[in-house]
Amino acid sequence: MKSKFTHAIMLLSAIAAFLPVLGVDYLLDSYVRVRERAQLQMTVDSVTERIQATAQDAITSLRSILASSPSLCTPTFIANVHKQMESSLYLKQVLVENADGVQYCDAFGKQVSYSALSDTLSIPGHSETLTVVELADMKNPVLKVTQNFGGQRKVSAFVPVISNPPESLLRGLKPTAMVRISLTNGTSVLAAGDPTAFENRGSTEFVSAQSIAGEIPIKAESAVPFAVVRADYADLDASFTIVACLMSGGFLVLALQYVRRSSLPAFDLERAIQAGEIKPWYQPVINLRTGALAGCEVLCRWEKKNGQVVLPGSFIDYAEVTGLAIPMTLSLMQQVRNDLADICRDMPDIKVSINLFEGHFRDSSIVEDVQAIFADSPISFRQLVFEITERRPLENVPQTTAVISGLHALGSRLAMDDAGTGHSNLAYMQTLGVDVIKIDRVFVDMIKAGTTQVPVLDGLISMAHDLGTEIVAEGVETEAQALYLRARGVVMAQGYLFAPAIKVTAFRDLARALNGKQPAAAAPTRPSVAA
Repeated sequence: MKSKFTHAIMLLSAIAAFLPVLGVDYLLDSYVRVRERAQLQMTVDSVTERIQATAQDAITSLRSILASSPSLCTPTFIANVHKQMESSLYLKQVLVENADGVQYCDAFGKQVSYSALSDTLSIPGHSETLTVVELADMKNPVLKVTQNFGGQRKVSAFVPVISNPPESLLRGLKPTAMVRISLTNGTSVLAAGDPTAFENRGSTEFVSAQSIAGEIPIKAESAVPFAVVRADYADLDASFTIVACLMSGGFLVLALQYVRRSSLPAFDLERAIQAGEIKPWYQPVINLRTGALAGCEVLCRWEKKNGQVVLPGSFIDYAEVTGLAIPMTLSLMQQVRNDLADICRDMPDIKVSINLFEGHFRDSSIVEDVQAIFADSPISFRQLVFEITERRPLENVPQTTAVISGLHALGSRLAMDDAGTGHSNLAYMQTLGVDVIKIDRVFVDMIKAGTTQVPVLDGLISMAHDLGTEIVAEGVETEAQALYLRARGVVMAQGYLFAPAIKVTAFRDLARALNGKQPAAAAPTRPSVAA
């Protein structure tokens, strides 16, 4: 066994030695994407900062004029308008009109000629509204910021979207780059360059960046063909290739010397599985509405004979690569059956989730294994939830769907773990038949004390509601996070706020304490044999 393992290490070392050479293009492409995207991001951030400053100037000007004017269109009002225009960098016109567009007065005592280019949008956190208009004598589109006055009249401030010609947006960018300013609802405002090339790009790769002007519902985006910017790095490509060749040679020599001088022990995981050292620990899942225990996530731990407890991050990847994840999962399911039999019989609403790996979806044997282990157990099939992770999308969709259908036929459910961290979309989840979406802790961590809105998290929650799936939030560590999630319809949560992963005895005691001996009324959750 050790000899075979040593030979495998030698082979892997030889292959790894040439990875720098093989990876030069990939690494340089990644570098170019990051560097050029950062430059584009600086450009669009600068654009949106100026737009935000312009719109904020209009809002401030309007409020100052109205605050110092007892009534509209009086000499005092006009004087206040002129005073504000003198002190403002951007304010070009102020207009008083009614809802039908009948004009009463303006800054210069003449008819204001303008035409709307967009719908009127609200500005989050402000009482003013915003419309993009074309104003006579101005080449660029103008922002019309409007405040209602007295229920009958409207006072509007006009400021330019940008002060310079659109071509100025392309300064410092490639000739083939484009910059486009639009409303967040998609209405185009103005553009520099050729945005149609980006819109109709097909398989052509573009480097792109986008920025939103704070609370103002306007965004700027910029893009440039990747091939154009990549061509500027030809000299660096050659230099990287030479350095990579030298690194590969040095690594190969060192790796071969190390292997010759070392006696590498075979990895101990297979023996640990056979010896029953891979144990299930249980992290409670709590119903945020009732405080009752709704289920658990089963997390594996390697309990060595010397008392050391090894976390799954140290061996799960190895288990997947070697195929040991399959027997490890079977062992965990057998232990879960014995550990939770009484709890699941007394509390039939409790849900127990088990993580599956990519190897489980290559054939239908996992369905047969679940039947064999739980068929005569107090744990019913409907109490089982099987998790797949979004971080590693399943390749063979037809075979995957067949396995999932088999599990559904038993009455078990499917959960998508780490939701939002991978590349899955709504259609992919619908295809798989996901019943539960588990929001990753990275999004829950965005909730701080006093937070009123987390757009990315709120979007995930909205997507789950659209799918009609149950939601479980992971990594809940503060009361503020729990209250925020509950207010948005997230019922199930787990995390250190409630309890870490605990051994079966402690979990049984907790279940009895929270739910008593009667069947729990808590809503379902989904745990997972998280590796």
